[in-house]
Amino acid sequence: MRFSAVAAALLPVGVAFAQTTHVVQVGGNASLTYTPNQLTGVANGDVIQFQFLDKNHTVTQSTFAAPCSNITDATGAVTGVDSGYQFVDPAATSFPVWQITINNASTPLWFYCRQAKHCQAGMVFAVNPTAEKTFDAFKTNAAASTSVNGSPAAAAGNTTSSTPASGSSAAAAPSGTGAAVGTGATSGSTPSPSASGTSGAGNGAGSLQFTSGAALLSLAGLSLGLLL
Repeated sequence: MRFSAVAAALLPVGVAFAQTTHVVQVGGNASLTYTPNQLTGVANGDVIQFQFLDKNHTVTQSTFAAPCSNITDATGAVTGVDSGYQFVDPAATSFPVWQITINNASTPLWFYCRQAKHCQAGMVFAVNPTAEKTFDAFKTNAAASTSVNGSPAAAAGNTTSSTPASGSSAAAAPSGTGAAVGTGATSGSTPSPSASGTSGAGNGAGSLQFTSGAALLSLAGLSLGLLL
């Protein structure tokens, strides 16, 4: 009887650690891709780990209807998770790693690279796409988008004083220019307002950031399960 009680008490602990880590490569071979570009069967508590292999990319959350734009609230503040720009030196032997924990797997999640027009070029990513909202439809929407650097083209010149993500090699630079398109340069790109790895409300994912080698830098897990 006592053994049964102990086993029952430990069961929730075992369940809490029953998570899967999915690895996604960002860039690599000078390509504007996430590999794989979509994941299915991702469950609550699963971790998606993004490994940045080259250039200067982001993993930024968007919506199905607006694939190349940041998720914002009524005030214009960015509320979706965002890795910030992760610059990789061509001679690098270690690479930035950033990850999110899925808090609400009941609805698809959509992501893109907000560097210049990488999104329009097909650098998009989906978690649990559905028959109604497919990855291919999301990618087609992205190709037709007029957004640049995560905002509508008319607002692309907006500036920010935010600093790069902790542990990122990206350097602060003139904001809103997106000039470092595919070059791997440390200048001319816009640091994200949420580059510290904090997550916004209603995005279905919490974020965790560390560098390869990996000291834990930041963790957030806020989610209201907003349908995107």
